[in-house]
Amino acid sequence: MQTHPVRLFPGDDLRGALEDTLRALDLEAAFVLQGIGSLSVAQLRFAGAEQATELRGDLEILTLAGSISPDGAHLHMSVSDARGQVHGGHVTPGCTVRTTAEILLALLPEHRFTREPDAATGYLELFVSIR
Repeated sequence: MQTHPVRLFPGDDLRGALEDTLRALDLEAAFVLQGIGSLSVAQLRFAGAEQATELRGDLEILTLAGSISPDGAHLHMSVSDARGQVHGGHVTPGCTVRTTAEILLALLPEHRFTREPDAATGYLELFVSIR
């Protein structure tokens, strides 16, 4: 395992930028160990919901974790608003960095992550293989 720090900038799409980072590094497996920073827009899909909920305003990233594969990212995040109210859920495209996002990736160059159908869950789930 190797670590790779990433800093995102104002206006960056959080999820898209992390997926782009994996492609730029020519890797097929990484985990987000942690992330902090701020967002102006968060798109979070809450547990059991079909659609994402959009949160707008001055938002602080409290936690960010998940996996990244060539098939896309599976990320969970908690954010707090200006009143300190906390929301958390599945990160969807459209989370816009406000000032910065500082993220630590764990790179797994010997592995390949894919998303494959799982009969037990009915969802595309993580499948791990050796590269």
